[in-house]
This record gives sequence, C-alpha cells and structure tokens, in this order.
Amino acid sequence: MDTSAAEITFDHEGRCNFCVDYMNRPQRRTLSSPSSMLDLDTLVERVKSNGRGKEYDCIIGVSGGVDSSWALVQAVERGLRPLAVHMDNGWDSELAQSNISNLVAGLGVDLYTHVIEWDEYRELMQAFFDADVIDIELLYDNAMLAVNYMAARRYRLRYILSGSNHATEGMKMPREWNWYKFDKRNIKAISKHHGGPKLKSFPAIGTLQRLRHLLVARVEWVPFLDMFEYQKESSLTYLEDRFGYKRYPYKHYESVFTRFYQGYLLPEKFRIDKRRMHLSTLVASGQMSRSEAIVLLESPPYPQASDLKADLEFFLRKMGWTQQDLDDYLQRSRREHSAYASEEWMQVRIQQLVNTTRKHFPGYSKR
Repeated sequence: MDTSAAEITFDHEGRCNFCVDYMNRPQRRTLSSPSSMLDLDTLVERVKSNGRGKEYDCIIGVSGGVDSSWALVQAVERGLRPLAVHMDNGWDSELAQSNISNLVAGLGVDLYTHVIEWDEYRELMQAFFDADVIDIELLYDNAMLAVNYMAARRYRLRYILSGSNHATEGMKMPREWNWYKFDKRNIKAISKHHGGPKLKSFPAIGTLQRLRHLLVARVEWVPFLDMFEYQKESSLTYLEDRFGYKRYPYKHYESVFTRFYQGYLLPEKFRIDKRRMHLSTLVASGQMSRSEAIVLLESPPYPQASDLKADLEFFLRKMGWTQQDLDDYLQRSRREHSAYASEEWMQVRIQQLVNTTRKHFPGYSKR
C-alpha cells in the first residue's frame, strides 16, 4: 500500500493502518450475521435443516473466479444442495463461462443465470462514465447482490454462502477507491442526471431492501470461506486438476470489463492500482511473500501488451466509443458519487447503531 490511498498512515514500526487493521480484525467479519459466531459443522446443519423439503438449501453466487468456485466446491463436498447463481452483464470472458460450465457440470449442481438486457446496461455504464465517478463497478456489484437475494426469496432460503473472505480480500478498501454497494439511489440519480435509462431488467437493491432481507426474511449473507482455512494457491491447484479450471493473472479478471477497468481505466484516470490492496492482503495473510508481491507490482496490470490491445479494442467496440471518446474520458477530472443523491448516510447510521448496541450490550452479537 502507498499514498495513492489518501487516508494511509504509518506507525513507528513502518506498518500502515490498512495492514494493522487487517491483522487486528477477527477473521469472520460481517455486519450482523449470527453465523459469524457458529462453527462450520453447526452452520452446515442449519443450512440443511432450512432446506429440508425444498429443491435447494442455499444460494451460492458464482463469477468464474477462484473464491466463488471454491465456495461452491466446499458446499457440495459437505453435503449441501446449492443453487449456483450467476449475474450476466454482458462482459463475461469466454474463460469465465468455461470455468462456470465445467464446475457446475462436474459438481452436478443447477445454475441460474440472470441476464441484464445489454442496451440498458450499456446506457447505465455510459451515464456513469459521463458522471466521471470512480466506481463503475457499482453497477455490477449491486446487481449481483440483488440477484442473489432475489434467488433466496424465490426458493424461500435463508442462507447465501458467499466466496467473500478475510484471507484474500479482507483488507479494508480505501474509501476513495470505490462506493457503497447497496446504493440504489445513487445508481438511479446518476442515470437520470446523465440521460441514462430507467431500471427495467437491472435488478437494483437498496439499503431498505437489504434490511428487509436481513430482518424480515432473515436471509443471511455468510462469508462461507471464513468458516475454514482457505489457501488460494492450493484451492486453484485442486480446481485445475479436478475441473479443468483456468486461472486469471489477477483478482477479478474473469470479467472483460473488470479486467479493463482495474488494469487500465483506474490507473490511467484515477491513478489507482487495486493490485496493491489485493496483494497486500495475501502478504498479510501469509499466502505470499512481500518480495513476490513487489515483483508483481513492478509489472504492468496487463502481463501481455497484446491482451491490453485486444481488451481496449473490444471495449471501444462494445461501448460504441471512438479512441477520442476514450481519450476525452481519461482527461476529465474525477467527480464524487456524493455529488448525486445517495443512500450512504443510511449505511453510516445503521453501522453506528450496530456498533453502539454491541458496545452497550456485549451479548448482542452472539445472539
């Protein structure tokens, strides 16, 4: 990590606040999930119990990446009957599609794919580009969350087992590097202000909908990989040997746009390289040496220049842009998400309430 993270500080031993925070935080970190206090066997039994008499007993979102793939494998090997859920926004790489197809076929699980109508998604992306806000991926992440919750509601299930985890992505994201992921209001405001579409096939989810899922339907989003030791490299090797899995150069490169966004747009327009955080997490969790991470950071985000050229041409063609459109976008100044209507204040208030409750009622988080 470096000063591209504006709020970075260093202690007297030269350790940055991001690493110190990571090392001091418990592995199972959730907002208010009771499952964070359960052991793995108890969780599995509760998932099975909730699923009795139903077609499935849990939802697992899959992207084609190693984390979600490993969560699916571990669930099946523990006797669970998951429905694999995928959100297709039109940017899946052929490799991601192949990885998902091989995985669900090899495990014998059903796959549900929610497809967002491409013209609608492209127009939403264009509105975000015109707004010059940093988190274009708010669109994908919000829709992915919504699709998983929708599937849980449809099949009357209480558990969404996620590939999110402390070992490979537990380091706190610098605040200025992205935006609040349940901000449906921000998505709609940006789209309206910049001539984007009304939401039709896009399955947005806001803070209040999230609370209804959590408090009324009692649906839990469980960071499943935190329930046991997760070693990324050995998991990749297993996936390769058992399912013919093909790995990606860096985290989240299973999506063509995410790869182009993290590998080109963020560094060029916003001077941010998310590999710093991803690799720092692996170093702090003991899965990679610091020297290995530094070597990787000294290489470009695209290991092959030909891959960048191919992705750049694909991006221009798919978005209907010219090279001049891209150059103009890269040269414009950043604008903050907070310049538009937002739900972030709700999340801040909710988190403050949760923290206050835990402080005054220590037993709250154990119930």
